[in-house]
Amino acid sequence: MNKKEIRKGILPYAALIVVMLLIIYFFNVLNLKVNVLTYDKFLGALNNNQVEELTILPSIDGGIYNISGKLKDYKSNEKFQTTAPLSDEVMKQITSANEKYEFKINAEGDPNGSPLLVILVNFLPIILVGGFMFYILSRQIGGNNKSFDFGKSRAKLDDSQKKVTFDDVAGLKEEKEELKELIDFLKNPKKFTKLGARIPKGVLLVGPPGTGKTLLARAVAGEANVPFYYISGSDFVELFVGVGASRVRDMFRQAKHNAPCLIFIDEIDAVGRQRGTGLGGGHDEREQTLNQLLTEMDGFGANEGIIIIAATNRADVLDPALLRPGRFDRQVTVNLPDIKAREEILAVHARNKILDKNVTLNNLARRTPGFSGADLENLLNEAALLAVRRNKDHITMSEVDEATDRVMMGPAKKSKKYTDEEKRLVAFHEAGHAVLGIKLSSANIVQKVTIIPRSYAGGYNMMVPKEEKYTATKRELLEQITGLLGGRVSEELNFGEITTGAHNDFEKATKIARAMVTEYGMSDLGPVQLEQQSESVFIGRDYNKSRNFSDIVAHEIDEEMRKIVGECYKQATKILKENSDLVKLIAEALLERETLTKEQIDYLVENKKLPPEEEGSKFEDMTLDELKDLAKEKEIKGYSKLSKDDLIRLLEANDVEVEKEDE
Repeated sequence: MNKKEIRKGILPYAALIVVMLLIIYFFNVLNLKVNVLTYDKFLGALNNNQVEELTILPSIDGGIYNISGKLKDYKSNEKFQTTAPLSDEVMKQITSANEKYEFKINAEGDPNGSPLLVILVNFLPIILVGGFMFYILSRQIGGNNKSFDFGKSRAKLDDSQKKVTFDDVAGLKEEKEELKELIDFLKNPKKFTKLGARIPKGVLLVGPPGTGKTLLARAVAGEANVPFYYISGSDFVELFVGVGASRVRDMFRQAKHNAPCLIFIDEIDAVGRQRGTGLGGGHDEREQTLNQLLTEMDGFGANEGIIIIAATNRADVLDPALLRPGRFDRQVTVNLPDIKAREEILAVHARNKILDKNVTLNNLARRTPGFSGADLENLLNEAALLAVRRNKDHITMSEVDEATDRVMMGPAKKSKKYTDEEKRLVAFHEAGHAVLGIKLSSANIVQKVTIIPRSYAGGYNMMVPKEEKYTATKRELLEQITGLLGGRVSEELNFGEITTGAHNDFEKATKIARAMVTEYGMSDLGPVQLEQQSESVFIGRDYNKSRNFSDIVAHEIDEEMRKIVGECYKQATKILKENSDLVKLIAEALLERETLTKEQIDYLVENKKLPPEEEGSKFEDMTLDELKDLAKEKEIKGYSKLSKDDLIRLLEANDVEVEKEDE
């Protein structure tokens, strides 16, 4: 803690002490009882040994003494006061009585010789109290209390030392190309104005969460090396109507003073939703804020050199006036990364991590379709945490596999115990999915099968597409449905019983079948779109669907869905009957190993048996200190500075045996 912070911490306590002392002083003054005595009574008390304490003060005007003090029968808050002629006779009487009775005398100097003393005594308390009250009020109205700052902008200027550039943004090649024009304009605007070109006033970044929209905006500011203001859309909206509009005005006023600059508004859908929607007709505060934002972006005034970048994952709910040319001229869609982009993102996040030589980023990118940049960063972080937890000095494929499962399905519930019958049923269920994934030519590739429960699933198949595509054929969709039904079919064929374990499979299969009939035109009803997503702006979600068909057509849709699912069920039954031995083989292997990888499944299909299990090191369960003690006991040199893995290799090279305790 520096000296400035220490002073700021002590100051309130010092001020509190001063106030308490002043309160005590004035309390004593107000409660003091003063008895006015005549000069004769004072002399009587003086000569009768009744005086306990005496204070003599010459008056400012001169000619008299102001005498005050306490008599012996007075209380603690009581004193007397009198006046006496300014003469030697008075002082002789007081001196004589003091020599006889020995009471306390306080003789003050002449106030005429020190006018400053009078000022201090009479006015210093008032000055101190007034100064303290002024200080408190100034602090309340100033920066410490935000009650008077409602209308001020909450946009913060990014003054971090480390600038984010496009080198820190992996993938997003086309998106970065779109935004390079903004950087060129901020660096050299004359190149554009010379040909009459107008740079977009606003750029809207649209995409799923975690795809890097905010990082991309920071990189634009870092590349352009201009002031970068950032704010969330929710920071504009307050309880009082008009506050948000005032903040918008103040934000643009600050930006004009620092032009050229960038303003980044995150989650703009919080303030930019369509006007006039919702119960009661709308939201006055949000709509006034939006109106002010529209005016500032492209109204009567000009905002030269100010570029707005906004991000949202709900562009469908934004007001049309916000998306017209002159406001957000350009929309840049930031999609989920493809395999090449995922490999680049993994390379960025693996810079500060120590990976085993067997961990290849290309293989990891192939196993993570549908992962966003944030998911990939979280995956490597989870793998690093697992490696630390296991006392390893680098991240192996084992940690990467476990981290992938954690991100997708949650942590394994190894403590959850199956009954033998339930475990066998789950094994055959997952084996049914795996066999259909192997036998169907257009199905996804089986990467991993496990019967270890995670989240709400008793087991699961990790299946990835052979290649990533933007479209899907009717055959591929039908085989996806067939693969999803494999678990239920396997249960029915092998046990003559069905369970609730396939409910999530049915949910996915039904969704695909309905989309084929109502949206994709892949049924006997013809190439027509019978349903479409209807955006409900009021609740901000795709809550319902608009129906463009009669009740008769609704019945035909249900029949077509049943037909598609029924045919896929028959196909799954046929394939699993023909490959019943393979289903049983994979199920028995799952009961033995609980988890099978793609390599193990391929070996199992080819050789009809599991590959020999790699034996783990006999030292794996020992701690680093235990390993060092063992090396010391066996008189092995050079062990003290080795890591756990290197020490294990050293012990194995010396054929050291571990003594097992008698059971």
